[in-house]
Amino acid sequence: MTTASPLLVNCEDVAWFRDQPEAARGAAAALGRRIGLGDQRTAELVLAVTELATNMTKHAKDGSVLLRVLRNQTVAGVEVLAVDSGPGMADVTASLRDGMSTAGTLGIGLGAVRRLADSFDIHSQPGTGTVQLARFWPRPVHPSVAGEPVVGGVTRPISGEQICGDAWAVRTDTGTPEPTSHEETPRPHKLSPTAPDWATLTGTRSSFERTRRNPSSTDLPAWSGTLNGSIPVRAAIPGVGQGVLVMSCDGLGHGPMAAVAAQAAVHAFRTASASTPEQAMEQVHRALRGTRGAAVAVARLEPDGRVLFCGVGNISAALVTPAARTSLLSHPGIVGYQMRQLRTYEHHLPAHGILVMHSDGLSERWKAADLAGLLHHPPAVIATGLLRHAGTRRDDASAVIAKAAW
Repeated sequence: MTTASPLLVNCEDVAWFRDQPEAARGAAAALGRRIGLGDQRTAELVLAVTELATNMTKHAKDGSVLLRVLRNQTVAGVEVLAVDSGPGMADVTASLRDGMSTAGTLGIGLGAVRRLADSFDIHSQPGTGTVQLARFWPRPVHPSVAGEPVVGGVTRPISGEQICGDAWAVRTDTGTPEPTSHEETPRPHKLSPTAPDWATLTGTRSSFERTRRNPSSTDLPAWSGTLNGSIPVRAAIPGVGQGVLVMSCDGLGHGPMAAVAAQAAVHAFRTASASTPEQAMEQVHRALRGTRGAAVAVARLEPDGRVLFCGVGNISAALVTPAARTSLLSHPGIVGYQMRQLRTYEHHLPAHGILVMHSDGLSERWKAADLAGLLHHPPAVIATGLLRHAGTRRDDASAVIAKAAW
């Protein structure tokens, strides 16, 4: 039986705007013109962005608008994410009715924004805040972007910076193992006794070290060679059908040099021929030599629900359902500098569950219950909600969400 290909898009030209409706409006117009959205479609994009940004500025707390280009091999569009920390909407359905626009905005209302957008989603909770997504493609919408991507993420630079040293990427793989020569076979990378590891350079401990020192942690299982029934799999074999490979990367530190490392990792990940997380990590490791290095995690999601995971450094990863969070194990090291022997772990993604990966720009002190109301929303909305809940502005931050729904 043939399995349908998952819908995937890549993101670029990411820009955040806080209390800057005019700047957001101008950026939306520039993006629409640059990617060839068309005059009418660009005008509709600008109208929607202005409504969302103005409404948040007047009535929300800590509101931000994210603009970015979405692209696949065929077409490019613009995605708008609006997020705030309150007051939220008690009745989202009523807020989407015509005539319900908050006083002082353009007056077109969220219902009109929903009609203008090719994709629209909203999650709101009183006292917590609102996340809104609106996506604009050239008309007519190309069949390759009809539907909802199964992977979505967000990145946000540290306060005061325009460039983010965090990144994420996604691609498909047919499941055919990569042919490797003896020279290309993954080899262990041993830390020298005097080489500083990720924890030394960042002043933090990896999830592996925290788990080993505190086996009673409620979120992280004790290290005993297995992880919640999963075992390390050397040379893990991809399954039958088209799998999805997802990478989360945190360039060491922040600023331009961290961004150089992160973008090198993204380029290597997207252009390489790796089929397994281990192979992808090896290829990214080679690409990051000469940079300051990064924490990297790679997961492969199979159509049958299997998840293969390999991580090095402080990328947090978990499988999440409405009732449970199962943390995945990453090992100490710096990709591009020093890595221990790689291990791939095999898990199973429960029905209606998601894979979460995020950098240490987000606190790990979030629970499955914090995401329970978001799980049926698009991955980009879930990632934005998690960033709002657990993100800090003292470091670059990123979160990526994957659903096995193809």
